[in-house]
Amino acid sequence: MADKQREVPSTRTPATIRLLVADVDGTLVTHDKVLTERARATVAKMQRAGIQFAITSGRPPRGMEMLIEPLALTTPIAAFNGGMFVKPDLSVIEQRVLQADVIEPAMETMRKHGLDTWIYRGTEWFVRDRHGPHVDREEWTVKFPPTVVADFKGLTNDVAKLVGVSDDLEAVCECEAAVREQFAAKVHTRQTNPQRETLVSAARSQPYYLDVTHPEANKGYVVTRLSEMLRIPTRNIATIGDMPNDMAMFEKSGISIAMGQAGEEVKSAATYTTSSSEEEGFAKAVEDWVLNPFDST
Repeated sequence: MADKQREVPSTRTPATIRLLVADVDGTLVTHDKVLTERARATVAKMQRAGIQFAITSGRPPRGMEMLIEPLALTTPIAAFNGGMFVKPDLSVIEQRVLQADVIEPAMETMRKHGLDTWIYRGTEWFVRDRHGPHVDREEWTVKFPPTVVADFKGLTNDVAKLVGVSDDLEAVCECEAAVREQFAAKVHTRQTNPQRETLVSAARSQPYYLDVTHPEANKGYVVTRLSEMLRIPTRNIATIGDMPNDMAMFEKSGISIAMGQAGEEVKSAATYTTSSSEEEGFAKAVEDWVLNPFDST
């Protein structure tokens, strides 16, 4: 049974939800990357009710291709946490890449914290260790193999996402804070927009992944950009996710839902908490707070 994280004030009428934006891993799909039949059917029911559905993830566009047909997606897909928006045919609508001069310093910070590094650039995924931590699992998840390189020389331009990877979860958390501090309120000599407050967005998409993207490439931006693209006010948008990088979209949406397995920091940032991804938490959340907003007891 889904439990409310905090109540909507009784004096306020809940806004009608016209769009649900969902994280993918650990939210829309299970730990084993399965899109359950109940989740698929719930999305179809939502679409029949006139509620649009969109997905966002740290995954590259090709890593979400397998969801497009089963979910009959028609909305823009936000890959790389909003670093790239593509149409359902995977043609690019827009993209935001990291400044070239932040890549090496960010990788050095990751190395100091013991994290391996990956680069996503265009449609390619580059690694230095073919079977390093989580490489095989990531390949299984995104359904395409990495390109193995001796180093990242010549690959620091047009980077959509830099990833730090480690099974030392505390080190990943500490590295997240270090990267944020490293690039906060700094002005590089080659920076073209010195008024920008930060040079990167850094957030954990999984406990073992630190995603570093363009400062506007975060899930909060996904909500505001989809609001513009689809002409739906943010108060009429619901969001659902399970990781710290989902908190940015919680802040921008009318209501937000945390998955049952999410950490306390994520749950405390959400309007409601549903059950876990292994207990049909996505479908339950849609049924309770998107399709039936007035009957969520």
